[in-house]
Amino acid sequence: MLSRYAVPVFLLLAIAIGCKFSSNDKESYAYIGGEIVNPKNTSVAIYDADGELLDSIMLDNNNRFNYKIPEVQAGLYTIAHGGEYQMLIVEPNDSIMFRLNTYDFDESLVFTGEGAKKNNYLIKTYLYIDDEAKKLVKNAKMEPEEFDAFVENRRQKQLNEFYKFLENNNESDFFKTIIESYINYSALADKEIYPFAYFGNNKLIHVKDLPESFYSYRDTINYNAAHLSSFFAYNRFLFSHIDNLALNAYYKSNAYHSKFNRHSMDYNKSKLDLIDSIIENEIIKNRLLKYKARDYISHNHTQAEAAEMLDYYLQKSTNQKDKEYMMELVSNLELLRQGNPLPDLALVNYDQTEHNLNSIITKPTIIYFWSSHSKSQYRNSHYKVKQLKEKFPDMDFISIYINDNDDKYWKDVIRNYNFPTQKEYKFKNSKKALKTLAVNYLNKAIIVDENSNILHPNANIFHSKFDKTLEELTQKSISLTK
Repeated sequence: MLSRYAVPVFLLLAIAIGCKFSSNDKESYAYIGGEIVNPKNTSVAIYDADGELLDSIMLDNNNRFNYKIPEVQAGLYTIAHGGEYQMLIVEPNDSIMFRLNTYDFDESLVFTGEGAKKNNYLIKTYLYIDDEAKKLVKNAKMEPEEFDAFVENRRQKQLNEFYKFLENNNESDFFKTIIESYINYSALADKEIYPFAYFGNNKLIHVKDLPESFYSYRDTINYNAAHLSSFFAYNRFLFSHIDNLALNAYYKSNAYHSKFNRHSMDYNKSKLDLIDSIIENEIIKNRLLKYKARDYISHNHTQAEAAEMLDYYLQKSTNQKDKEYMMELVSNLELLRQGNPLPDLALVNYDQTEHNLNSIITKPTIIYFWSSHSKSQYRNSHYKVKQLKEKFPDMDFISIYINDNDDKYWKDVIRNYNFPTQKEYKFKNSKKALKTLAVNYLNKAIIVDENSNILHPNANIFHSKFDKTLEELTQKSISLTK
């Protein structure tokens, strides 16, 4: 019965992404409201379809809020609370109410009211795709033909389930486009990521040997889908797609069977070239340019290399705010070079006592970071540090919570997971501190000696070679002090 919906992915993309959605009713509006269980702070922020802040609404005494969006246009809006974000499909005359528990943000989110069914379906789709994405490394062990068939079958199954839902629910073309795009782009992103997982760095040259039909959809891609510019599935696809396309340039200037180096200057410049040449939409282009340049600059390159990439990026971006951010990032990274003193920042410990960061460092120390919106990361990081403490008893470990939330929520997480409270801190001014220490990734760690001099400004405690790196750095530090 559902066979009539078995439409090729490239045709769906051409139809869905080519559409534009708007409302001619200038009096149209929508309501968004809800209840936050275990709130992290006292407000909820709402962003429009272009990512611009509409308003920040205070929660009432029952942790509820209600907000009217005047002259609403159909789009993907965002609600934000305590460092966590959730996208909503909002259309004229919607009255969307939700309830969520911050301890289980995505899984607890349930919508009611006009516009609820489509958003509940969006959440259902997101959770399924997110779960499948976590299996990608395992699934990527399949041979190319097998993986291609697996991804396509999974995609078609999701589409068939969606079309069955539509048979019993009268929803808008905009909603249909969003869900189709989510399903299709998530599948295509897996295919773009596949060669990196399957071949690995030593054999990535063989991406050229993939079946001819593996990337047959590429000729139909619309790189300028404005209504998807802030959509995770679309951006995940574009990010991995650009990485994949840039491989062609990489192997033009590197030996045929050389080990792939994702941090090479030429490879990363070619990514910026591709973004600049194939994307016209300013929002999409500038976002990709910013994050691809930041990925390179944030790695452990020399200052000259960071400056070279910054100059290359500045020639292409047209977003002045992004340019200022990147220039500040490079300046801050210069202060974080090996051998430099660690910037001194104000911290607050579990007992609400203020300290300066450098004042609590008395021996070689690893400083690591965590956020409440990444449960797996903060559980894994504390577990990993517990292991490292046993292996490196002469090292100290400082845990810093990076969210700017109420202290109650921070302490609740520590209590609920039985984290040791002695070395748990949060920044007094998170926004300033994160910029100063260039904390763009949660897995970043900073290693310093007993005098607060930087040994490594951008380590990763989960890296397979972290233990060896730590041993080498501490031995080097010891020899320098003798």
